Amino acid sequence: MMPRLFIFDADDTLRTTTVAHQPCPHGPDEWALLPGVRERLVQIPWGPRGPFLALASNQDHVGYGLLPAAVAHRLLLDLALAAAGPTRPAPYIGFCPHPAEDRCACRKPAPGLLLRALAHFQVNAAAALFIGNAPSDAAAAHRAGITYCHAGDFFTAHPRRGTGQPKRRSRQ
Repeated sequence: MMPRLFIFDADDTLRTTTVAHQPCPHGPDEWALLPGVRERLVQIPWGPRGPFLALASNQDHVGYGLLPAAVAHRLLLDLALAAAGPTRPAPYIGFCPHPAEDRCACRKPAPGLLLRALAHFQVNAAAALFIGNAPSDAAAAHRAGITYCHAGDFFTAHPRRGTGQPKRRSRQ
């Protein structure tokens, strides 16, 4: 069955930063979609009753004063639109603006960002899927009670007809 809510990490899941040694972009010309992202996400039938789109990203450069929060939000919204096209309702953009050393409820591996996305769309954790690329993403999904899929599996697997889930590989 297709999830009602797809939540994606941003950096190294949907986009890559084009500035060397910079973990997240600071401007619109500093990122690119990763291969296969748009092709995969435009296949999902986004709709007013679901499935819904959300982003959940740690953006510690905001906390360090290197990136204004409004710019981080705009870059994430632009990413969602570039990756999936316009969705109805609009995608939910969640990010942790705190420095990496802060212990807050929203910085992954804490589940706060994911719980906010669930609440925003009023979706039960069992009906959501979180796609990320890091152990902190998997831990946040586990703590929120959400199924986790590694980005490499989600974007390289061929979806089963009628679902947003990657095809299960047979064990041989």
